[in-house]
Amino acid sequence: MFEPAEGGRVYNTAVALDRTGRLVGAYRKIHLFDSFGARESEIVAPGDAPVVVELAGLRVGLITCYDIRFPELARQLVDQGADAFAVIAAWGSGPMKEDHWVTLARARAIENTTWTVAVGQAPNPSARDSFGVGRSMLIDPMGAVRHDLGPGHAVQVGEIDPGLTESVRRTLPSLEHRRLGITSS
Repeated sequence: MFEPAEGGRVYNTAVALDRTGRLVGAYRKIHLFDSFGARESEIVAPGDAPVVVELAGLRVGLITCYDIRFPELARQLVDQGADAFAVIAAWGSGPMKEDHWVTLARARAIENTTWTVAVGQAPNPSARDSFGVGRSMLIDPMGAVRHDLGPGHAVQVGEIDPGLTESVRRTLPSLEHRRLGITSS
C-alpha cells in the first residue's frame, strides 16, 4: 500500500496482518528503483528500517521488490531472527528481468538458508500498459523452487517446514561461518 510521506511523496509500505486481521507490522521499502530508466524516488520516499514480524509462529522478514537486489538487507533480517522472507514485488518486465527475479529470489534463500516466499505481480493481458512478470514462488532453504506459479494469475498453498530449515542449517552452517566481521547486532 502507499501511505503519505513528507514532501508530497509516499511510502511503499508492506503490511503484515495476523489471521484475525490485526496489524502486526509494517515495512517501508528502503531501496528505491532508480534503474532501467525509472525514477521511483521522485514519487516514493525510502523507509529506513528492516522489519521482521511473527505470523503463525513463524518469524518473517519483509522485503519489497527492488530490495531483493540488496543481500545485506536479507542478512539483516536473518540476524533479526527471520525464519522466512516474504518478498512482495511488482517486478517489471524487460530484457533479463524475469531471470533476475528468479535468480535473486533463489540466491536470497540459498545464502541465508531461509525459506523465501516471492510474490510477483502477474501481467494483465487486457491492460494497455501491463506490468509485472508474475513468477510467484516458494523456495526452500537450499534454493529449490517448491512451487512456481509461472507468469499468469494463480493461487497455490505451500507449506514451510521449520524442521527443514534446522536440518539445512546443520548441514550447511554458512551463517555461523561468517568471518569478515560484518555482522549486525
